[in-house]
Amino acid sequence: MGLPGELVVTPDVPAAFAQRTIDAFRARSLDTFSIALSGGETARGCYEHLADVSGSQIDWWKVDVYWGDERCVPHDDPASNYYLAREALLDRVGAANATHLMRCAEGPDPYQLRLGDLGRIDLIHLGMGADGHTASLFPESQALDADPGRLVAMNDDPLGNNPYQRMTLTFAGIARAALAIVTVTGEEKAPALAAIANGASLPAARIASEQVVWLVDEAAASLL
Repeated sequence: MGLPGELVVTPDVPAAFAQRTIDAFRARSLDTFSIALSGGETARGCYEHLADVSGSQIDWWKVDVYWGDERCVPHDDPASNYYLAREALLDRVGAANATHLMRCAEGPDPYQLRLGDLGRIDLIHLGMGADGHTASLFPESQALDADPGRLVAMNDDPLGNNPYQRMTLTFAGIARAALAIVTVTGEEKAPALAAIANGASLPAARIASEQVVWLVDEAAASLL
């Protein structure tokens, strides 16, 4: 089975992510460019590097920002994925054309309709947890079995390893992406990455889009 997509082992995941994002922006088919962001410390490093290098290479006034998942906390809470993205990227590049926040209090349907209107997402950035989850699609959680027409769902971790209720794209929502970039760093992720490469049915093994690229550092790839 193996990893779904192209595997790139790199000593500098944030730099590789930034370059792939710049390349995708340049190759966009429309005037605007849609990107769905992630959370976590790997994402923070990626966004900080992208903010540092994208100045003359990405016109952020042509970028529409979405999220792949969000924790159900206030948006000014440091645990919020929006808060992380604002701090690491959006405030540093000035602004974007539009930012479409996930709002747990509204439930998933408004975001579902927004993604339906969008049609295709140019780029989704995903991570992977040590338990093999991606976005907020956790092992044994209800959203893993969402109806194929459901693009956005509420979800939580039944095993208790990840706090907070979440709003998340489903696998069908992720599949709307022209490009999914999965960034994985650190030796604590190595067992799950190796398990997926060996055919384990962890959530991240089900990532699918038009193109999937795994950007993995040497520590995370150490058991491959």
